[in-house]
Amino acid sequence: MDSHPGNAPPIKARDRRKAVRIDTSSLVTYAPLFEQSALPMVCRPAAAGVGATEWIPAQRSRIEQLLLEHGAVLLRGFPIRTVDDFNACVASVSSGALEYMFRASPRTQIDSRFNIYTSTDYPAPERIFPHNEHAYSPVFPLRLYFYCHTAPAAGGETPIGATRSILEQIPQGVREKFMSHGVMYVRNYGDGMGLPWQTVFQTDDPAQVDEYCRGVGITTQWKPGNRLRTRQVGPAVVAHPRTGEPLWFNHATFFNALSLPRAAQDALLATTPPEDLPQNTFYGDGSSIEPQVIRDLQRIYLDSLVQFPWEQGDVLLIDNMLTVHARNPFSGARRIMTAMSEPQRSADILSGKSRL
Repeated sequence: MDSHPGNAPPIKARDRRKAVRIDTSSLVTYAPLFEQSALPMVCRPAAAGVGATEWIPAQRSRIEQLLLEHGAVLLRGFPIRTVDDFNACVASVSSGALEYMFRASPRTQIDSRFNIYTSTDYPAPERIFPHNEHAYSPVFPLRLYFYCHTAPAAGGETPIGATRSILEQIPQGVREKFMSHGVMYVRNYGDGMGLPWQTVFQTDDPAQVDEYCRGVGITTQWKPGNRLRTRQVGPAVVAHPRTGEPLWFNHATFFNALSLPRAAQDALLATTPPEDLPQNTFYGDGSSIEPQVIRDLQRIYLDSLVQFPWEQGDVLLIDNMLTVHARNPFSGARRIMTAMSEPQRSADILSGKSRL
């Protein structure tokens, strides 16, 4: 008898295999990492061999809710071993990783196929002050992802803190002044410290820089020697696009000259006018932010932090508006990769002023 499929006897309804629905929520467990802190929530595989991309697509709404509630979710114990694995993880929980534009820190793209970068190429002994990624920028990512490919021998944690708590701790008078005036960011590129403008804007063409800046409300000033200064004014408090709650979201503290490492601070401030520093912040009207205000804000940021040692394969998902992140000094090899997703325009998000 001809065995060609076209001549095979019809399959009876009772012989057809029924589709099996897998309860993806049973593949993982959730629990807080710390009893005394809401962040991060830790997600672990419930059994050996469970891959992150096997359950994330069906559980995206739950992950979204956990991020909005806790600010950070740590994926731990999953077989994430390569940049391909990390990129697939980011793609499964978002619309894909963004290109790193309008740069403020040195980073290296890991693989030309993906928008995956080193976390920050600063020397191991340096500490990075807590901040929200791109909070100075008119366009910023709502979500961040950190992947531990190689855990450091010692130190190198990525401390995280809740911006909800930060806002609550800021004195009302300080908060109201910043909300009334906004924050002015002044940056000078390639003047012996900091990134050159060609790296920041990813172009060698000044006309392209001017066009980009005009489109996002940044003023450019070209100085002798093809050097660049930019000025922009942004909000201090921004409403979260999903929850509507007002959040302290700016770089007023991080970019301020008083947050530079002490040695660099002393050397630069003794010889360089405030507006000529690689980066500095002012109130939106151009007046100086009082040093004591910056010191108080620094303390509030640092008091908000919790930290944990990295483990190989960890992926930390962060809501960039709800959570600040930092970096501790470290020894030994440390390879933390990062990605960003879900671009937001601060001008499109109400300040939440009426909710305070």
